[in-house]
Amino acid sequence: MNFYLSTRDIPALKGLPLTERVKRLDNAAKRLTVPEKTLLNILKLLVFVPVFALILHTATSWTSLIWAFVVFLLYPLLVKPIQYSMSAKYIVQSLSKENQ
Repeated sequence: MNFYLSTRDIPALKGLPLTERVKRLDNAAKRLTVPEKTLLNILKLLVFVPVFALILHTATSWTSLIWAFVVFLLYPLLVKPIQYSMSAKYIVQSLSKENQ
């Protein structure tokens, strides 16, 4: 499995406008298997749960809001590239179905 940081890096989507890349990637993401979707959801939880824990901690320290924001920034840096990489193998399948 290749690791793609951006939709522009996926070979099957090269040269397409952003809206078309997102549309095809969304169609490919719908084809993910149950274990793949479960893994993505667990990764999302690993990012969001600390954010809410830090927000609850603001009663004692307002600086935890800053940390919550920093942890929240990890979502697009951690989860999205993994989602792109897992969905990339289904793009070719969704392209062939669109052409039929």
